Amino acid sequence: MSAARPIGVREYARRRRELMRMAGADAAILLAAAPPRLRNGDTTWPYRQDSDFLYLSGFDEPAAVLALLPGRRAGQSVLFCREREPAQERWDGAWRGPEGAVRELGLDDAFPFADIDDILPGMLEGRARLYCHFGREAAFDAQLLAWLRRLRATQGVAQAPQEMLALGHLLHELRLFKSPAELGLLRHAASIGMDAHRVAWAALAPGVPEFAIEADFVHALRRAGALPSYPPIVAGGRNACVLHYARNDAPLRDGDLLLLDAGAEWQGYASDITRTLPVNGRFNPAQRALYQLVLDAQRAALAVIRPGQGWEAFHQAARDVLIEGLCALGLLKGTPAQALASGSYRRYFPHKTGHWLGLDVHDAGDYRIHGEPRLLEPGMVLTVEPGVYVAPDERAAPPRYRGTGIRIEDDVVVTATGAEVLTAALPKDPDVLEDALASAHPPHSPTPTLRV
Repeated sequence: MSAARPIGVREYARRRRELMRMAGADAAILLAAAPPRLRNGDTTWPYRQDSDFLYLSGFDEPAAVLALLPGRRAGQSVLFCREREPAQERWDGAWRGPEGAVRELGLDDAFPFADIDDILPGMLEGRARLYCHFGREAAFDAQLLAWLRRLRATQGVAQAPQEMLALGHLLHELRLFKSPAELGLLRHAASIGMDAHRVAWAALAPGVPEFAIEADFVHALRRAGALPSYPPIVAGGRNACVLHYARNDAPLRDGDLLLLDAGAEWQGYASDITRTLPVNGRFNPAQRALYQLVLDAQRAALAVIRPGQGWEAFHQAARDVLIEGLCALGLLKGTPAQALASGSYRRYFPHKTGHWLGLDVHDAGDYRIHGEPRLLEPGMVLTVEPGVYVAPDERAAPPRYRGTGIRIEDDVVVTATGAEVLTAALPKDPDVLEDALASAHPPHSPTPTLRV
């Protein structure tokens, strides 16, 4: 599998220029890099750069601030970052340093982070507005307020910014529309994620613990050079009724289903994929009926995704199919219209049918504009993931359905004429799924086992 091309310095520069154009010539924009996160003791979590910072710079180190200063003659894109320190790099690995950041990332200028208090406040003089993510990181908020207080207390200099505005609305509108290079990375993340799902399916068998499935999935990602885009949900049987199940420690049982919700992150871009599989390789009649209903709902949702459709249209299409089917199967009483009006269907379908996808699994971007669902446009990327969850103690449901959770999720690009399903190659038709599982466990092959 050939890797997608990384985002180039010209694209990062284009993003910064467009954001500055949106902010205006008299504005300043400041972003802080994500700090390291303490796990416990003196151990940190694996470092992940703030997605907005990554989107504008490609810079993947902590202890940095990016300043965008429209019209500044000495350079509009300025980075403050750590200087090279060979002794510390012996522990942490190589740092870019200010010179490397300019050379490798195409920024206009860079300064040592240690000098930021002396240099940056002066860069804000005369700017009418300051865009930032105030409230996201307390330490940066305190530093920013100190700079502004110092500017306002200084006599004989130009005025400090009088407005402080949230950056998210401008920046996240940019992030919502994916470039060709971003779509290439998303396709690659989808491809790696699908391959890892297939690897995990080969371990599926009664008695295997959920964490063994997770281990095979993550192993496949790491062999491909990717990371999990979120903690995998590996939910057997009734555990699938817990929407964000995270324990992944129960044994899989003969006759149950496995809900595997897991994706890959490639160069910061995420895939988000869910398939629901019979542990023993065959759906029983009740499972197949519920599974086919969820699949029909997803197909109805996919059929309405195209430019000009409102964001909620595909959710409504899936919801309507689910409500009609749940009534037909006896899980909902009364007519579909009554179930919709009362909201009783939400006990089985409590979430929306999708979300934006990109650098974040739940990616940036508004879902409503002036109170109305926004219209889909080419270049948007979203998930489509209807589900049905019948709690083990749901007395209103026939016993044969209780303790069953099913979700099917694919990643979708809105195109000029409709939709491209990035994860279409991963089987989801129930007959095809059963054949795929049978191929993963040929006759007379040893059943996967794991001593616990």
